[in-house]
Amino acid sequence: MEFLQITSSEDYRVQEIYNSYSSTFPEDERRDWNQFVDLFSNPYVKIISVLHESKTIGYLIIWELSNYVFVEHFEVFAEFRSQKLGSHITGYLFDNYPRIILEIEPEHLDEDAKRRYAFYQRNGFRLIDEAHVQPSYGEGKKPLDLWLLANYSPENLNIIKDEIYDIVYH
Repeated sequence: MEFLQITSSEDYRVQEIYNSYSSTFPEDERRDWNQFVDLFSNPYVKIISVLHESKTIGYLIIWELSNYVFVEHFEVFAEFRSQKLGSHITGYLFDNYPRIILEIEPEHLDEDAKRRYAFYQRNGFRLIDEAHVQPSYGEGKKPLDLWLLANYSPENLNIIKDEIYDIVYH
């Protein structure tokens, strides 16, 4: 498995990633095209294309913050799911980032959310906040009640949440 950082919105993989991102994540959980393109000039952000057997199978959008990494989006493309590839990707994250935080929909929302939560639990994450609100991504989009998960025990969750709000969702 290869993990290649995409450094330009002109990269040929960007459109494929954005198309999947737009169809996988609900409107309120994602950036529009212009906001997405702006990520490439943000010094905190890494957009990583994930390849397996020379095929792009998914991507990560991560934010390198003060002393942890915030995974904003993590997707294995639909045709590559249920092949344990997501576990390999979380292995890459653990190998490269000792402190990881991410958001997910609460498990009681639907079967997909329940499955996602179980996946993250199997892969070393635990629930650290059930009262997290993802701010709106912009006009016409709603804030969302989400859960925060981490692979470690943060000392001060409020400082972390403030940093995520200030830098990721500013």
